[in-house]
Amino acid sequence: MPDSTSPATPHEASAHSAWQARLRLGFALDAGVSRLVERTHSGPLRVQKPLYPEGEGVCHAIIIHPPGGVVGGDQLAVNATVGDGAHALLTSPGAAKWYRANGHVSGQHVALRAGAGAAIEWLPQESIFFDQACVRLRHEVELATDASYIGCDIVCLGRSASGETFNTGSIAQHVQIRRGGKLLWWEQGVLAAGGALMASPLGLAGHSVCATLIGVGPPLVPAVLAALREIKVPAGAAFGATQMKSLVVVRLLCGDSEAARHIMLAAWQLLRPALLGCDAVVPRSWNT
Repeated sequence: MPDSTSPATPHEASAHSAWQARLRLGFALDAGVSRLVERTHSGPLRVQKPLYPEGEGVCHAIIIHPPGGVVGGDQLAVNATVGDGAHALLTSPGAAKWYRANGHVSGQHVALRAGAGAAIEWLPQESIFFDQACVRLRHEVELATDASYIGCDIVCLGRSASGETFNTGSIAQHVQIRRGGKLLWWEQGVLAAGGALMASPLGLAGHSVCATLIGVGPPLVPAVLAALREIKVPAGAAFGATQMKSLVVVRLLCGDSEAARHIMLAAWQLLRPALLGCDAVVPRSWNT
């Protein structure tokens, strides 16, 4: 996605006091309505009123970061718990922008929990990492034995529309998903700008956009998995879908964030009915 916001200047960065922003959300099922029953924050992370674009059974919450970008040293934390039988979808109003480090490490820690029969969806828009960004990302999901989850992550290295590449910096990622106390998914690594993984066929293979969608729920029927694998992608892109019992992973490597968004939405529209038992209603913020 093209970005018209410029990174902080050295003067702005020196005057910047790192934000320690925290947001805690709680959702509960009340007479058939998934309600936002807890909303506490410190620092610049907010959720405004809950939305119900697809009926009262699913609560949509748009997480807002008022500064509009993350500068070196900023630390963001989001903790969301969905009670038994409730369904929450968390998204963002626009792309997240991670600016250059200025000698400090930025970070984000997301912790999601879903109770018995509950469902939680983590569908932020893409994350743009500016050149010289130094970021640590941690994403943890704890699900009850029969809870469901869909999460999407689109990583854009540099700003291709502006001719900026990711030449200096690093991104450390840690993702773990547990269901019924059992570890389903564990992934961690460090992507160093200019490092071997940037060009390696075992890494990004020279692509600047990496998108991952992970779903947890009942095993997919063969027709759904086949349909996922038939999603059209741009020439030169790498795409695949893999099922491992109750977990399915969809991955894309390409050079266009807009194409990545459309492809991940297409995958989500196939997976959501199969895993969560409801039609895929695209969040309004994804259409702006």
